[in-house]
Amino acid sequence: MKHLPLFFDLSGRKVVVVGEGPAADRRAALARSAGAEVQQLADIRVDDLRDAAAAFIATGDLEHDTVAQRVAKSLGVPVNVADRPALCDFILPAIVDRDDVVVAISTGGASPTLAASLRGRIEAVLPERIGSLARLAATFRAQVNTLIVDPARRRTFWRRLVEGPAARLALAGDDVAARRAALGELDDARHRPASVGIAHIVGAGPGDPDLLTLKAAQLLREADAILHDDLVPPAVLARARRDAEFLAVGKRKGFARWTQNKINAELVRRVRAGQTVVRLKAGDPFVFGRGGEELEALREAGLPVAIVPGVTAALGCAASVGIPLTHRKLASAVTFVSGHSAEGSREATWPALAAQGHTLAIYMGASEAASVRDRLLNAGAHPGTPVAIVENGTRPDERVSTGRLADLTRLAASHTRGDAGPSLLIVGEVAALAAAEQPSLAKVS
Repeated sequence: MKHLPLFFDLSGRKVVVVGEGPAADRRAALARSAGAEVQQLADIRVDDLRDAAAAFIATGDLEHDTVAQRVAKSLGVPVNVADRPALCDFILPAIVDRDDVVVAISTGGASPTLAASLRGRIEAVLPERIGSLARLAATFRAQVNTLIVDPARRRTFWRRLVEGPAARLALAGDDVAARRAALGELDDARHRPASVGIAHIVGAGPGDPDLLTLKAAQLLREADAILHDDLVPPAVLARARRDAEFLAVGKRKGFARWTQNKINAELVRRVRAGQTVVRLKAGDPFVFGRGGEELEALREAGLPVAIVPGVTAALGCAASVGIPLTHRKLASAVTFVSGHSAEGSREATWPALAAQGHTLAIYMGASEAASVRDRLLNAGAHPGTPVAIVENGTRPDERVSTGRLADLTRLAASHTRGDAGPSLLIVGEVAALAAAEQPSLAKVS
């Protein structure tokens, strides 16, 4: 984040605008709309800037702009210079103004046109009377904080207020009925017995936050608590509500801070306490994610639970590097298999997996490359079978290595270093297509 977005209270404060013409006039009008006392000047003197809360400079001349900027800086006055990001302490975003609701969009000065385009999209979906809903919420804020002490129940009330009948009435323009409905909601919230919450077992996808499902993104914005795997990247967690509680409960091979039984117990405890919990798992929760075990634990406790599938690593990583898992001429079947097995699990039948015309997507296999190679070769696979290793698939630091099954251990070496990300092995004729279709990707051969 290049600039920290802040909303600056300028009501009754002095703001100086230096310059004449459309750019200066727009800045003066914007400051006045925020309640500032604006002084617009053609030139600047030190005395003009004393006690100013901010200065906008838009002379259109680089030398004049620079002189005025230095005067403002000498007095410690925050300054914005039109179309000169390098001279700015702060920049002006594109603004969607809906009375008490204001949305600001910034590209860090890189593309005002892009910011304006995004503003148009937001204006198209944001209700014209959304400010009325904000004023309704402000009316009840003090009462709600006093009467509903429990934070989880308070959040439930606010979600109900801004999404339920009171919100619809406010957006329709019936402020009196909206206030009456809000009073009813508050009374119900005060006297309603504390209820249990709900757990959502959610797939986070392979890493690219844009591959979250719409439902997953919605639940991240609503959750009181998010229990997430170590493999869920920060870019996905950033889509969650800022005041949610985040708890890392990841289990890595050879290092498990959280056992599965401990995670199950934590989910049960939080749902019984009335929280809306998102159990966020990399990929899909039901593909090598132990989502089924957590579902069983919550059901046995008699607690509400819902499943939200995600794009599993095999689909996301293969697509990202241009590997079709099935291909009319090369592969008529695909199998997802784990590179190492949990205690008590059923072992894969490797002779069947080694068959021609069959693609293998092997999870957690980079660290078991030698074992995977040996089991496939012993089962009859050809040493020249194409393989691909996709590390951090779909993410900005994605890396793919391609080669042959006989060389799998050597290929995997660079994907098992200390700072390596999650890797997926793809074995089969289709793996050779990665190099042909993704020439720009880093490869090891």
